[in-house]
Amino acid sequence: MNLFSSLNDIDTIDKATDRLENILFYSMSPKVRNALNACIAAHEGQVRKSGIPYAIHPILVSCIVAYYGGEESMICAALLHDVVEDTDYDIDWIESEFGDDVASLVDSLTKIVDIRKEEIPSSSDTNEKLVASALSFRKMLIASIKDIRALVIKISDRMHNMLTLDVLPEHKQRRISEETLVVYAPIAHRLGISSIKNELEDKSFYYIFRDDYNRINSYLDSHRQDLVLKLNNFIAKVSSILMQNGFMESDFRIESRIKRPYSIFLKMQKKGVSIDEILDLLAIRIIVNKDIDCYKALGIIHLNLKPIISRFKDYIALPKENGYQTIHTTVFDESSIFEVQIRTIKMHNSAEFGVAAHWKYKNTGIVPSMDWLSNLQYQDNNIEEFYELAKNDLYREDIVVFSPAGDTYTLPVGAVALDFAYAVHTELGSYAKEAYINNQKSSLLTTLKSGDIVRIIRGNHLEPKCTWIDAVKTSRAKSNLKLQCAQKLREIEQKSAINILSTIFFDHNLNVVEGFVKENNLLSSISKCTKDLDFLIDVKNRIKNNLKNNVNFLSKIRLDRLKLKKQEFNNLIIYSNHTISETLFDYCCHPKHNDEVLAIKNGSKVFIHHKLCERAGLEVNNGARMVYVDWKEDSANSYKVIVGLEDRKGTLATFLSTLAKYDCNVTGISYSGYKNQFMTTCEIVFESTTNDIKTLRNLLSKKYKIIDFFSLKDAYTQ
Repeated sequence: MNLFSSLNDIDTIDKATDRLENILFYSMSPKVRNALNACIAAHEGQVRKSGIPYAIHPILVSCIVAYYGGEESMICAALLHDVVEDTDYDIDWIESEFGDDVASLVDSLTKIVDIRKEEIPSSSDTNEKLVASALSFRKMLIASIKDIRALVIKISDRMHNMLTLDVLPEHKQRRISEETLVVYAPIAHRLGISSIKNELEDKSFYYIFRDDYNRINSYLDSHRQDLVLKLNNFIAKVSSILMQNGFMESDFRIESRIKRPYSIFLKMQKKGVSIDEILDLLAIRIIVNKDIDCYKALGIIHLNLKPIISRFKDYIALPKENGYQTIHTTVFDESSIFEVQIRTIKMHNSAEFGVAAHWKYKNTGIVPSMDWLSNLQYQDNNIEEFYELAKNDLYREDIVVFSPAGDTYTLPVGAVALDFAYAVHTELGSYAKEAYINNQKSSLLTTLKSGDIVRIIRGNHLEPKCTWIDAVKTSRAKSNLKLQCAQKLREIEQKSAINILSTIFFDHNLNVVEGFVKENNLLSSISKCTKDLDFLIDVKNRIKNNLKNNVNFLSKIRLDRLKLKKQEFNNLIIYSNHTISETLFDYCCHPKHNDEVLAIKNGSKVFIHHKLCERAGLEVNNGARMVYVDWKEDSANSYKVIVGLEDRKGTLATFLSTLAKYDCNVTGISYSGYKNQFMTTCEIVFESTTNDIKTLRNLLSKKYKIIDFFSLKDAYTQ
């Protein structure tokens, strides 16, 4: 019985206290004993939703903290973590009774509770708001925590709460589980505490996607006998191979496992397949005594079993940021595929307990780097952007690359040279000019591979490439590029607004327009003229009224020729007092429908560019003639959705009726070519007048397995 299942049946304070005594080997310090007594006294008369005494909760949280090697102050803080929030005791009392260290930890935990109360919405809020609030909470949690021990206590607190969710209403189970999956599991992952991370994920998965959880569990139960037989046969074969090649029985032990439900679910979602198409459900772990034995065992296994080389990773030579060290390989055996992990006992303890291993086992393995806490850079992203950045940073597959000096940098799979530059230093990323990868001159957008040696050449000027935002992978690179490009966008919009107004006045009064903007303190708001027609007309009329007595102006322009006319072209609307014959999308950029665009006038033609197009930016800065442009609101957008549907009668019809409910017009349906007992994959092309692809995707994702969803409409191709 593992720790977490052993806590489930505890329903009295005496049983909880006995469990804590047992974990502490019946050597509870006087300070911890005093904290335990204070906890029981402070929460006297309080009960949980289940009806059991409230004090059981902090005692069992302290059990989890103690099990993971928490020292005296951490155990005391775990026992007292709800005292300030829920009773009449305050931080000053805790400091006087238990010292600065315990008080500081409890204060950090109390602040997290305060943040949670502000950020987590009521159960009546939509799913999108629930997820958004959880993300916002996690952002502030990371920013507010200075002591890593407080994070471990808080994760332990959440772990026990997840064990007791059954007594809560379903909407609260779901809300807490969503928060857990988005907030706590990724942080446990980064702290390297895999045993807690796995439990948090599986518990959350059960409450959020119960049907999927039950379906996967049902599959595993029905195939368990066969899977266990395969594992046992494979273990016997590996043991025999190792002992035939110099290993003694005492030199190693082998553990086995079937992949966890949430891990299987993620693979199914990522690949768009069913569980019976997941090839690597089975895994073994070889635990040896010495580092060199890891490589001996690896060599023996690769000599006797066929490895899948693309799945090989050596995290012993190149540890993860959280200190994780293990060799990963995947091999074929009798038409089955097995994941094999090889590590020492010390590495195993570090992998299971992460940062906590360095309290529990004293100087075990590599000390985890906590730089990731300060390196998570989300700045002022909106919640959708924040979610993508957070997800990529906290749940990602990594590569390791080298600087010319041999320093290692961990980056996500798909990272480019510019990501590396930002990882070295923000300034190097911002001024990066070119890259050398393995001594070969390369683009800054070259995708890196594990083992690459990367050198960045620094330029003299800050020239953000705004079209590169989608090409980089790390939050640090994305956030810095967006920050630089936001300033560039403001400058482009300011200059475009002045150019539009100057064009309205037939190019005779550029200086007059600029002077009017400055005299009337409009510089900070003039950019609105590029996206707010009413504001543009208002400023135009104010300039016109200001120039009514200007004889030179009136001699060149008739006032009745300043009225803006609406002119429609395909999916665009132009407002201008000039007659426009056609609109064209220039070759230099490919704006998608509803991207922010600008319109440059050349004779009677208008050329459409993305606002961040570099070529257009040069023309704008040189005073190009410009007109006001907008997308037609009623223009239909084309989308393709790839959706996994349960293989039962009526599911496709139900999905199509859902699309119809959201005013979507289906124009094409095709099947992926495979069908299994769980899921059929369909590709559906449809049109919708909505401009918000993310909202539409989220609406569908709440009910269906959306594998991919993207826009087909490229304005350039119209």
